[in-house]
Amino acid sequence: MKMQRKEKDDRPQLPEQPISWVEISNSVSCQYQFQPDGKLLVKMVDDSRPAAQRMAESFLNKFFPSGYPYSVNEGYMRYTQFRALQHFTSAALSVLSTQSLLFAAGLRPTPAQATAVSWILRDGMQHVGKLICSNLGARMDSEPKRWRILADVLYDFGTGLEVMSPLCPHLFLEVAGLGNFAKGMAVVAARATRLPIYSSFAKEGNLSDLFAKGEAISTLFNVLGLGTGIHLASTICSSMQGKLVVAPLLSIIHIYSVCEEMRAAPVNTLNPQRTAMIVADFVKTGKISSPADLRYREDLLFPGRLIEDAGKVKVGRSLHEVVRPSKLQQFKETFPEEKFLLNHGSRWTDMILEQNATGEDALRGWLVAAYASNMERLVHEPSANILQEAYYKMNCTFSPFLAELQAKGWHTDQFLDGTGNRFAF
Repeated sequence: MKMQRKEKDDRPQLPEQPISWVEISNSVSCQYQFQPDGKLLVKMVDDSRPAAQRMAESFLNKFFPSGYPYSVNEGYMRYTQFRALQHFTSAALSVLSTQSLLFAAGLRPTPAQATAVSWILRDGMQHVGKLICSNLGARMDSEPKRWRILADVLYDFGTGLEVMSPLCPHLFLEVAGLGNFAKGMAVVAARATRLPIYSSFAKEGNLSDLFAKGEAISTLFNVLGLGTGIHLASTICSSMQGKLVVAPLLSIIHIYSVCEEMRAAPVNTLNPQRTAMIVADFVKTGKISSPADLRYREDLLFPGRLIEDAGKVKVGRSLHEVVRPSKLQQFKETFPEEKFLLNHGSRWTDMILEQNATGEDALRGWLVAAYASNMERLVHEPSANILQEAYYKMNCTFSPFLAELQAKGWHTDQFLDGTGNRFAF
């Protein structure tokens, strides 16, 4: 039996059709299509949204992080609003100060070469200010909000000196140099505190996106502020009297904006003030406060105040100021397994941390001090064993306390005391 040979199909093969589909979401129809090389092509088919809505969403995409508002922590919108106002007023002020400097330089009865040298020396003072302020980085990590406000106060102080420079053209170098010195310190402090503030809003590991969109908003309102400043400089502020009226008003708005901006930021790192507030709330109510709960309660100007419910703890003092050398071994043996020393006094409790102590170690020591202080108030008399009793109570409550603290979003891996005074044996 002969098998028939299968005839070859000579019909032309049709090209493989790409896979495509259409998705409709919020009145927008988009066609998705896989290309032969595996890439996905997206094409808008229909958009029936109102023009105002399209513009609003386009603005959000350009100036707000992807997934907003679900990709950021609470307070980001308020922070952004005041950040925009801050940059707007700062840019307008910079135009007025530059105009004043140029005017003051032109009034000087000196040759052009001397004026050029003075201008170079003025800029050199800014670099000196930057170098001096760079040594304060650890303190800025601990209190980024406070230093951010201080940076803008310094910047406005420097700008104010520049605005007033035409009043004393013979002191151009001194006035302009001091102004630029203050502005140099302000620039370093502002840049150093930018990352901790942005980090407090990052909810999904989107720090780069937050940073990029935040800088985009800053750039936009800087440009608007420059335009406004140019308009003011050619109208109301064309005279010195006008500058002396408008510049302080802009400065007040500027400082108010940065204060509100910082109050809106839910910084989630542990420093002395925030740790004391967390411990005080826990000892008093048994509840853990989140970063968003504490942001409006922080003292941004004087963060070193002692909180009674938290044990009035002072942290970061030098070891030789707290403990006598003859009693050092005794203090070490009080909590031999811990990375902190406590000196419980009548007015406050000193806590000194080991060099490699973490935020959890600081929390343990702070809880012991708070419990000891609370026990003393209840019994109305000091006890030799009060620290040991407080330590036992801390060990009983610390695990659930720490778990809830981390669940609230606090970073407990580090303790930012800012002073750098720790001990090592």
